Amino acid sequence: MTERPYPPCSDDRSEHIINALQQARESSTPVYIKGGGSKQHLIGRSCNYTVLDVGGHRGIIDYQPEELVITARAGTPLVDIIVALEDEGQILSFEPPVFNGAATLGGTLACNLSGPARPWGGSIRDMVLGVKLINGKCEQLNFGGKVIKNVAGYDVPRLQAGALGTLGVLCEVSLKVLPRPDKTLTLCYDMSAQEAVQHMNQQAGQPKPLSGAFWLNGQLHMRLSGTTSAVNSTVTQWGGEIMANDEALWRQLREMTLPFFDDAGALWRFSLQSSAKVRIDFGTTLIDWCGAQRWVHGDHSGEALQQAAVEAGGHVSLFRSGDRNAEVRSPLNSVEQHLQQRLKKAFDPDGILNPGRLYSWL
Repeated sequence: MTERPYPPCSDDRSEHIINALQQARESSTPVYIKGGGSKQHLIGRSCNYTVLDVGGHRGIIDYQPEELVITARAGTPLVDIIVALEDEGQILSFEPPVFNGAATLGGTLACNLSGPARPWGGSIRDMVLGVKLINGKCEQLNFGGKVIKNVAGYDVPRLQAGALGTLGVLCEVSLKVLPRPDKTLTLCYDMSAQEAVQHMNQQAGQPKPLSGAFWLNGQLHMRLSGTTSAVNSTVTQWGGEIMANDEALWRQLREMTLPFFDDAGALWRFSLQSSAKVRIDFGTTLIDWCGAQRWVHGDHSGEALQQAAVEAGGHVSLFRSGDRNAEVRSPLNSVEQHLQQRLKKAFDPDGILNPGRLYSWL
């Protein structure tokens, strides 16, 4: 791999963002931070405030392939980063959705979104090394860095994963990247949902190059990625039908464009113990992440789903549609809520950054 310098480009809008925040703070006007707009109606609650558009703050600032680290401005489209990595035979191991090219680096970190490879390749939270952000006091702060062993004290970069912009406006993000696997293929099996959960958990316990495992409509798909010899050896041992042109299937799963996701109604996301029993009373379920992530449709009672999630060792959130003015996440206990409020106060004392986006009381 050859070194490719990425000098800072002209799309640095830090001063514009700071000036806009200063005006918002002085007038006590909350703002909704918008990058590419791809996740505005997903994951969090409705946030109907003055839009602070940061999508133009973009550009790859530094990329050193030999160090496996890339740094880019938060408004940089993920597709730009993916193309740069492809040229060097590297990837974003957490396999994030690009949402027709609209997804940005900052938005992906703020929403902590990862794709099918998450249990094996890590999440974006695992790969973030450093961030530069502007807090609610209009201060530009740097946390972490551009090397893997760089964290001391509180790990503020990882704290931004899933914060939905409530703790600051992300300006730059440094990520660890990984080499692209030599070979990838997918094995298919016909089995029930409960059989699939048991099979996935059994196979995941083996030292094999598993990189994806999901079940839908009676069929289990297990993806292998690694050295050619490791993949071929596993295929011989595991059997199953080798799927042709499997890349399109995993792309549809990652981008949520499978027919399963066409239902415009409420979409719920469960995060559970991977071996949890499958609930048939919730209707058609898509089981991903070897059983740890499960998707269901329907206008179910949030309380009933939360109770089911707790019993299965996890939690549930209203990912898309439904009543987005109500709470969309499982409730926190009093200690967790107090900690969230203290963090918010430290980073955004005037409460002008995406208020209510994460929780109504934050």
